[in-house]
Amino acid sequence: MFMRTAATFAAVVAISALFSAAVFTQQALAQQQDESAAHNPVDLGKTTFAQKCSHCHGPNMVNSGTITPDLRRFPDDQPRFVTTVKQGKNGRMPPWGDILSDDEITALWAYVSSRRTQ
Repeated sequence: MFMRTAATFAAVVAISALFSAAVFTQQALAQQQDESAAHNPVDLGKTTFAQKCSHCHGPNMVNSGTITPDLRRFPDDQPRFVTTVKQGKNGRMPPWGDILSDDEITALWAYVSSRRTQ
């Protein structure tokens, strides 16, 4: 009986170790993906857009007839984009220069540029 209990205990320990290793591996992979996304400007821009811009410019830059422009058609003009985001536009778009960092605005530009259509 003791041998049977010891074998069962050993099996439980082995299964627990395998499960712990699998969980640790999944957590490590998730952390690597999060770190990779944090360093990818397009992904960071997409996140910032979803949080700060999509309520006016629409999810995925597709708006439903509001006064905001279709950012997928924004010209390839980063200085104009940055100025508009920082200072606002025509009293309709609020200035974001005190809210968004330069890195966030650069990432927004990367995202907008990645979605540009001709």
